[in-house]
Amino acid sequence: MASDNESDAELDENYYTFLNLPRDATPEQINTAYRKQSRIYHPDKHMDPESKKKAEIMFNRTKRAYEVLSDPHQRAIYDSVGEKGLKTEGWEIVHRTKTPAEIREEYERLAQAAAERRLQQRTNPRGNITVNVNATEIFTPYDDTEMPRVEIGSMSIAQSIEAPITRKDMIIMSGNLYSSNGTGTGGFMVAGRRLLNKGWLEVCLGAGNGFLLGLKGGRTLTSKLTLNGGTNMNFQENGVIPVVFSTLAVQLDKHTVGSLTLNAGPQSSMTTQVDHSNDQHAISTSFVIGTPHMYFGVSYTRKMLENEMKLKLATKVGTFGFLGEYGVEKKVSKYSSLIATVSIGVPSGVILKLKIIRSNQSYVFPIHLSDEIVPAAVFYATVTPIVAWFFVKKTIMDPMEADRKSIEVERTKRQNEQRLAAKKTEAMAAIHLMQSTYNRILKEEQDRRGLIIKRAIYGCINEGTSQFKPEASHDVTVPIQCLVRDGTLQLYESSKCDLPGFFDPSLGDEKILRIEYTFEDVLKTVNLKDNEPLRLPG
Repeated sequence: MASDNESDAELDENYYTFLNLPRDATPEQINTAYRKQSRIYHPDKHMDPESKKKAEIMFNRTKRAYEVLSDPHQRAIYDSVGEKGLKTEGWEIVHRTKTPAEIREEYERLAQAAAERRLQQRTNPRGNITVNVNATEIFTPYDDTEMPRVEIGSMSIAQSIEAPITRKDMIIMSGNLYSSNGTGTGGFMVAGRRLLNKGWLEVCLGAGNGFLLGLKGGRTLTSKLTLNGGTNMNFQENGVIPVVFSTLAVQLDKHTVGSLTLNAGPQSSMTTQVDHSNDQHAISTSFVIGTPHMYFGVSYTRKMLENEMKLKLATKVGTFGFLGEYGVEKKVSKYSSLIATVSIGVPSGVILKLKIIRSNQSYVFPIHLSDEIVPAAVFYATVTPIVAWFFVKKTIMDPMEADRKSIEVERTKRQNEQRLAAKKTEAMAAIHLMQSTYNRILKEEQDRRGLIIKRAIYGCINEGTSQFKPEASHDVTVPIQCLVRDGTLQLYESSKCDLPGFFDPSLGDEKILRIEYTFEDVLKTVNLKDNEPLRLPG
């Protein structure tokens, strides 16, 4: 795991920014940028031994950026996964005639193979804990003279682990416990799964509520059609209870999947379902015919990716009654999410369900607030999670996130200390090598009363002021003037620290670029966020 963390914290080269190019740069733009930068850094243009040594370093970086961006295959890899993709083991077997799309798929295959090798070295635990809480006396008290009682009605625990034996074989062990009103049950199951050509097969043995023997399997029939199915035999004292189940799924279009599921057993049913999902929303409809109930359901999810949040609405109508749900899912960290859902129905009443997901572990707390639809229960079920979320976020989560980011920045600084120092040295060397180019461009702009950079500073400013921190900023007047071409300065949407002559003076902190310039003898100042694009004169 340590190596994974170190890899995540490693700084990546931005070849586009180094050549001052947009992400969608054409081959002509790449060639032009390379020629322009080569004229500055080519070792043959610098006679002094020290300057020639510095020029070799900068020219090699320029050449490397050009080699990657001018090669469609390497560029496809770099655009998809960055520098680490270019270093991935196995690229030597990739045929040079493959398209960029095929190369992206090849990287995913190689990355998956590496993940499978890591997976063989560890198990994949999954678990669920559900605690059902009965709080109906809060809104419909049994006795007004006594304090309302809140009780735990039932609890269930389920856990499983996956133990890879080979790249195609896996052992799955799972167990569950359930307790309600002083009585409990449990079960244990062992399954062996093997991956086959276009499918899989699983045999399972279990014990608990009688001996269980099962067989499951799945197969991809065509590029759009898959079939899963199986059977279980539950051996109990009063006989054998067989269950047969099968699901046929078809890809209706790029974003839509339809399925038909059949279950034959003590509670037989047939389910027809259609799911549509894209980057902005997801819609699911289902129609179930079976015993003991028949119902129709529809759900809608609005995905707010920029806020890492999902809003959910759902309803079911059938022979059991009516059920409506609304809720929200919020991602609070890389591996953790919080979900709050309010269910209103007949005859179920009002239920507030809280769910915490941490990696492959989930903790569910259904809180039954009332047996009937009571307005006060609906109100508090809706408002309480929102108030609790803001309180916990402000008092606990925000401070923890700030501490985590601070620790992550320090770790990144430690791991990249030598590289950051080298980039600072390279930036100073680049500015030294730019002097003749700077003088030439400055004279050309002065002669035409064009774009003249009076002063440019990059770094962090003190809070509440417009003054730069001396220890966290540096002068970039020369590099900015050298980027001026025919009276125009164009900067693209990326961190400026990767531009030639720039370095990151304070890793992890917000930085700005301030440019004081004259155009047609008029003095102006512009402040630019680190990733903000710019075109002067605007």
